[in-house]
Order: sequence, then structure tokens, then C-alpha cells
Amino acid sequence: MDLKIRRVVTGHDAKGRAKVEVDEIAKNVISNRPGAESCVVWSTKGFPVDNDGFNDPTTASFKTTVEGGTVFRIVYYSPGVTPRNHRTDSIDYAVVISGAIEMELDDGVVAKLSAGDVLVQRGTIHNWINKGTEPCVIAFVLVSAKPVTASGKPLTAVG
Repeated sequence: MDLKIRRVVTGHDAKGRAKVEVDEIAKNVISNRPGAESCVVWSTKGFPVDNDGFNDPTTASFKTTVEGGTVFRIVYYSPGVTPRNHRTDSIDYAVVISGAIEMELDDGVVAKLSAGDVLVQRGTIHNWINKGTEPCVIAFVLVSAKPVTASGKPLTAVG
């Protein structure tokens, strides 16, 4: 696997002082399709988030989103990554860390993004296309949201 993410997670000791709970290369790197690898850095459930105690949520299996919660994920897209049109029931904040990629909407509109660019994805059907010669790495924070509606009908998650 090409994706190597060091994650550092803080917490508190019994006296309330800050400490590092985790400092490691993420172990949960997966590939659900050719040309893409991802790892969940952290996730939460419920709002407001409960920062008491320590329970590493990344040891569980994950869907794309967590209902009523958040997912912080890093994704590596190789050149020629296999297409995956999809919609999530979330608002997604994305930052391109390295490389370049195209985000294509279901109507064919394409937004070209490169390192340093940010995207707010609001429940649209989209696809990530890497036509370049270098990999692209993107950090995503997905926040649970109600399904988008159009003409009063819900547009549920797909793909």
C-alpha cells in the first residue's frame, strides 16, 4: 500500500493533563477499488462530541459516513483510479494535500483541484478522476447531514 499516514491523537491523564494517546502510522489502510486507498484517522458519533476517556474508533469497520457523527479520512488516488459515482448523506470538507484531481458531477461539470485547493461537497453525486501522472492525496472531514431533497423528494446516498 502506498498510503502511509502518521496519526497523533491527544487525550488526558487521570490528573487532567494533556498526553499523547496515539502516535503511529495508521494501521487501517484499505482499498475498496483499484487505484484508491484510504484510512480513517478518527471518527465521532453524536453532537456535541464527547472527548472524555479514550476509545480508538478506528479499530471498527467503517461505512463512508457515520450517522449522527463525523469521519476524518485520508484518500490516495492513483493516476487512472477506477471510477465511483457516489453521493453521501453528509457535508464533506476536502483539502487536496498533494497532486491534482478532477471532481466530476453527475451533469458532467468538472472542477479541477490541485494541492492547497479546498472543496465543500454538499450531497451531490460526484466522481474523482486522476488523469495526471502523479498520485493525489486528499483529506476529508465528513459531517453527518440530512439527505438532500429536490422537489420535496429525498436524494439518498448512492454508490
